[in-house]
Amino acid sequence: MPASDDYRDKFRRISRQTLYPRLSVADQRALERIAHHLRLTLQELRQLAEIARDLEMWGEPGLAALLPQTPAGLTVPREEKQHLLRELSGHWEALRDEPNRYPMETRQPPPERPGITLREKGRLGLGHCPVASPRTRCCNLLTLDAVDNCGYGCSYCSIQAFSDGHKVFFDPGFSDKLSRLELDPNRLYHIGTGQSSDSLMWGNSRGVLDAQLEFARKHPNVILEFKTKSANVAHLLKQPLPPNILFTWSLNTPAVIADEEHGSAPLAKRLEAAERMAASGAVIGFHFHPMIHYRNWREEYAQVFEQLQSRFDPRQVAMVSFGTLTFIKPVIRRIRQMGIASQILKMPMEDAEGKLSYPTPIKQALFSHAYGSFSSAWKREVFFYLCMENHNLWRPVFGLEYESNEAFEQAMKRHYTNKIEQARRGAGTDRTKRAQ
Repeated sequence: MPASDDYRDKFRRISRQTLYPRLSVADQRALERIAHHLRLTLQELRQLAEIARDLEMWGEPGLAALLPQTPAGLTVPREEKQHLLRELSGHWEALRDEPNRYPMETRQPPPERPGITLREKGRLGLGHCPVASPRTRCCNLLTLDAVDNCGYGCSYCSIQAFSDGHKVFFDPGFSDKLSRLELDPNRLYHIGTGQSSDSLMWGNSRGVLDAQLEFARKHPNVILEFKTKSANVAHLLKQPLPPNILFTWSLNTPAVIADEEHGSAPLAKRLEAAERMAASGAVIGFHFHPMIHYRNWREEYAQVFEQLQSRFDPRQVAMVSFGTLTFIKPVIRRIRQMGIASQILKMPMEDAEGKLSYPTPIKQALFSHAYGSFSSAWKREVFFYLCMENHNLWRPVFGLEYESNEAFEQAMKRHYTNKIEQARRGAGTDRTKRAQ
């Protein structure tokens, strides 16, 4: 059998183990041609297929435009092969290390709203933050999975790497299980509900919000945090709310929301929803996570920080957090498999406590600019923190650091408890004025 036939069989076998089947037809043809020409190994084919996928997602010319035309069946010396692979890799790295460009020329359409599926779960319990790591400064947040899987299509989402298809799962027994959940009455709990799905986008579907509100009323030693990218607060505004609930919005610039947070509420809608909740007496907060390094990031994030300070009284706001893109390899693989138009992987990546993230100088620039944009009144009234970042970043950004995760956790809980008590006193004053 001729050597070319030998490699043709090998190519069919190894290409199935790469992203080759998910590439455009033009890139498939170009990659197959060069694979035969260079006799690519599985690892080399995998590398070029990933480069091709990234270039396509970033809106850059693909392999079909970059690879040289080569005669079929011609083999090349190893030196030429290595030179070509270095050139392609260098081109990809140079693009990757440039700041992202928004808006993108090709915009991803909003995802279809997934169907709701009822699925009985086992015993309900409290979990730990899924991205917690002993090598980063962590607030020891506990988690409550009210809904499994998110209906938005954020390009960077880690939930998508572990989700069960395009379905969102509700446990029909959630309300009963939550009512039976036993807590230590002498312990103060900080529980987040936005780790496995958006906390508010589903409203009160299947009674999920009512169950959580009743849980908060029953357990005044709980700080229950709803984290969202939605503007779905209508159900919450229809009733008195327990004071020990914290409503927090994940925010980003309009450019990032439009190109990377598909299907979520626009910035203006999120801020309007936060204003309505604050006006009702609820305690609110904001997460800038992930902050993204792109052209004009400094000016555009500054505009968002200015909006917060002009629209909200810092006495209404419990917290503002900063964080950035941090990936584990399964999430990167899943993003490439999905192949949506996105520049989210167009970033220099370094090891960050066992994950992959921006180099430290970029992180420090993002976070320092963010914190420096807030007034002294906000810094006095609001709890600022870094979410899941190395403790070495705290002092350069904030001028302080916590000696341990436990110290960070206790400082956060003290601040949130004070905010809740202020809101409670404010609500009591309002009721007295109405009675008079």
